[in-house]
Amino acid sequence: MHARLTRCGIAAVLVALLPNGCARGSAAATAAPMQGPLPLKYSGPATRAEITAGDLMTRLYKYADDSLMGRLAGTEWNDRATAYIESEVRRLGLQPGGDNGTFFQHPLISRVIDSAIAVLEVDGTRFALWRDVAPRDQGSGTRSYDGAEVVYGGNLGEPATLISNNAAAGRVVLLTLARDTSGKRQWSVVRPQITSRFSNAAAIAIAQLDYVPAGYVELAYRPPQVTLVGRTPDVQRPAYFYVSDRAARAMLGADPDAARPGTAGRTVRGSITYQAARAPGRNVIAILPGRDPVLRGQYVALGAHNDHVGFRDGALDRDSVYAFNRVARRQGADDPARPANAEQWVRIRAMIDSLRRARGGGIARDSIFNGADDDGSGSMALLEIAEAMARSSSKPRRSMIFVWHVAEEFGLFGAEYFTDHPTVPRDSIVAQLNMDMIGRGSADDVTGTTKEGAEIHGGPGYVQVVGSRRLSTELGDLAERVNTEGGFGLRFDYSIDANGHPQNIYCRSDHYMYARYGIPVAFFTTGGHADYHQVTDEPQLIDYQRLEAVSRFVRALGERVANLDHRLVVDRPKPDPRAPCRQ
Repeated sequence: MHARLTRCGIAAVLVALLPNGCARGSAAATAAPMQGPLPLKYSGPATRAEITAGDLMTRLYKYADDSLMGRLAGTEWNDRATAYIESEVRRLGLQPGGDNGTFFQHPLISRVIDSAIAVLEVDGTRFALWRDVAPRDQGSGTRSYDGAEVVYGGNLGEPATLISNNAAAGRVVLLTLARDTSGKRQWSVVRPQITSRFSNAAAIAIAQLDYVPAGYVELAYRPPQVTLVGRTPDVQRPAYFYVSDRAARAMLGADPDAARPGTAGRTVRGSITYQAARAPGRNVIAILPGRDPVLRGQYVALGAHNDHVGFRDGALDRDSVYAFNRVARRQGADDPARPANAEQWVRIRAMIDSLRRARGGGIARDSIFNGADDDGSGSMALLEIAEAMARSSSKPRRSMIFVWHVAEEFGLFGAEYFTDHPTVPRDSIVAQLNMDMIGRGSADDVTGTTKEGAEIHGGPGYVQVVGSRRLSTELGDLAERVNTEGGFGLRFDYSIDANGHPQNIYCRSDHYMYARYGIPVAFFTTGGHADYHQVTDEPQLIDYQRLEAVSRFVRALGERVANLDHRLVVDRPKPDPRAPCRQ
């Protein structure tokens, strides 16, 4: 599921909480039980036509293995993961649904900064890239700031004193951060909010580069920035970069800590220039033709996302991450980073000791965000559903289109590209059913919060349903009937779908890119948990029986929609496809 934190922000939070070591990977185990504790490693038998927990286990251990390095979009590891999906749909005899007769779409480009061009010069002094100035990519609509005057915008720790957006217009706004008791500046700021606050500026410079954790520049700032091919800017945005204190003093011509907001500084020269190339990472699209010659030109789309958030440089103590999040950060990356209190540390240390004793001692180091639940569970469920339908003697009346979207974690890029550049007529897609994180949901998991902020817990049959009646009341009603009539025993929780819910789940997975075009959607997830976007989201923690139940249900619902004698009725207002999503 697309996070509200960036991949690198999450990694940095973990570095701050639990710094440890530099090894990668996890210890291997060879047993293959379906009851009791599951192994860290497992290689199962060939899959069969039926959707089973055993088949899902075989697939997911392969797809969330350390060898795929977290499947980050824009890397070869995502291509290796999607090569497995492509080989399977080809083996099953499904038809290619991608571009140019293939199973793929390639929606991503990487933007690499041109280091030969000065980013920041002041009075003839060129400041070193990555040491004194670190740009962030604001997209192709980034404004020029060459020849602009610097103005001190104020301290972000004192928001009431910041200069106005009008006072920032056309200038380079230099901002500082509050200092802690040791004199170090805070280092975590939220770029979209700052960009919005000073949207009229030519550029925004944050004096924080001296205070980020070791290695963070290399992890977060220097790698190529992956974005969507062909995206045209809907708005112009200020350039954005972080600077050292040395560069900040030169820009202002004075000590920023002694300056008043609105103080004018010097004129800067420079440019943030990127070179673009096609990036690894791809949508996988396969089609099962319908049996009805009249209706086979309509499609029911089933989807999941094929990427996760990769790996970090330097490993963490996996037991510590596991214990800390279960006690102090129970929704993983969906909870704010905060230190544990004294009572929590007692419980955390006791849990760590217990885990190590059970394993026979020692520290298990890990650096890979395997993404077994997010969204290995949905991706492999989709593959199992595709196999079951392809092997069935009874095909649906309408065609099925299976789409494994790339770069959901970057902001729903793959789903945006597919719905903007569909390989079947967009208005022929009658519904989209999305699966993202469908392998957990126990009573011990904090699966989300109510709109009022109370914890939600899973339990037997627990599934969150989002968006199923936002465009088509009929689709939501049909999901309820299929669950009841099919005896699936799922317990639907709609609380996370409330309008204005602060977790904004409706806007955070691929289904929304279909809904914005008026295509009825239903999103199924077993919700969040302590391992969300952590190195502990691994296949031995998945509830494979629950994963089987949800997979069977989604197959049944997809077939019910595909076999209707009419097209799903859209009885709710359609959104503007270019407007921001609002839940």
